[in-house]
Amino acid sequence: MSATATILVVDDEPDFELLVTQRFRRSIRSGELVFHFARDGEEALEMLRRVPGIDLVLTDINMPRMDGLTLLLRLPEVDPQLRAVIVSAYGDMANIRTGMNRGAFDFVTKPVDFDDLTVTLNRAVDHIRSVRAALQARDALLAVQEELAVARRMQLAILPQPLPDTPSRELRGFMQAAREVGGDFYDFFHLPDGRLGLVIADVSGKGVSAALFMAVTRTLLRMVALSGDDPAQCLSTVNDLLAADNPELMFVTAHYAVLDPATGLLEYASAGHPPPLLIGAGDAPRELAGCDGIMLGIEPGYEYPLRRLTLAPGDVLFLFTDGVTEAVDPANRFFGKERLAEALACHRGLQCPDVLAAVVREVTEFAGSAPQADDITCLALRYLNAGS
Repeated sequence: MSATATILVVDDEPDFELLVTQRFRRSIRSGELVFHFARDGEEALEMLRRVPGIDLVLTDINMPRMDGLTLLLRLPEVDPQLRAVIVSAYGDMANIRTGMNRGAFDFVTKPVDFDDLTVTLNRAVDHIRSVRAALQARDALLAVQEELAVARRMQLAILPQPLPDTPSRELRGFMQAAREVGGDFYDFFHLPDGRLGLVIADVSGKGVSAALFMAVTRTLLRMVALSGDDPAQCLSTVNDLLAADNPELMFVTAHYAVLDPATGLLEYASAGHPPPLLIGAGDAPRELAGCDGIMLGIEPGYEYPLRRLTLAPGDVLFLFTDGVTEAVDPANRFFGKERLAEALACHRGLQCPDVLAAVVREVTEFAGSAPQADDITCLALRYLNAGS
């Protein structure tokens, strides 16, 4: 035993206490072993409640007031993980069997062989500590899982609530994290001049660190966007802010677009993100041009190019993260851009919530039994006609 082990010896024979302290005197002096002694089961229970940290009970069977077999039944009241080694005469196998059935870890016979007792105590204490370590690890895992569940609820809470449809547009978003919390996010918000801002982004990595970086990035993007900067200026400012304090060298891919519902003008800029797809009334889905900026948080001072496009009534803009196109099936094949374009073409007449549901359903069916490796996030905007 590498650390101090505390053992409670329960025996009504005073000579046994003296014998134990003599035989283990070197271990006691070195601090490897600490012994406590009780004369019967009643005194043992009282001591267990009073003295913390007892690792093991070594108990005789035949004692006054409360015998060792009754004590075995009472030990779980004090500590369900506490174990005992019983001491009995070799010929008393019936009591030894009863003791083992009542949860004794092992037994030693009288007259006690102290070499055998040492091995038995070492093995019993190591077992108990392994069990306790496993339980502590389980409790720690449960605590982490609860914290992750709270983090997931918080992450979902910061996603925007659906905006009511207007005569000029429909808009819906969807996110399904690969873990309890993820690094993807989408956002949409009204700008002071009546235009509509749309953001989709993907933070490097997974788990809590990605979720925290995601929350920071979302806050910065919305703050800068609401100040009035165009999409390119907004990404440049956020990039500088993230790169200035990024010791973990995390990065974000993002696409930010601004729609003027009165004219259909769409201004946008991209930071290393997969280009959104535009689905026209009769055309095959096509990627937005000019989505070639670098990822956010890597290189300060980068100037993102601003692009413009005028949407026609009925056009659908589909923004997504690579968790959609890089979903894999059991044969490790990607869902891919071609399948995504085909799915959007097949469902071009649906409303935005139904478009999202159809795409996610096709991705899920394609993946089958393969585990989800990345967050799946998408955003659909249908431009209807000029208006407010």
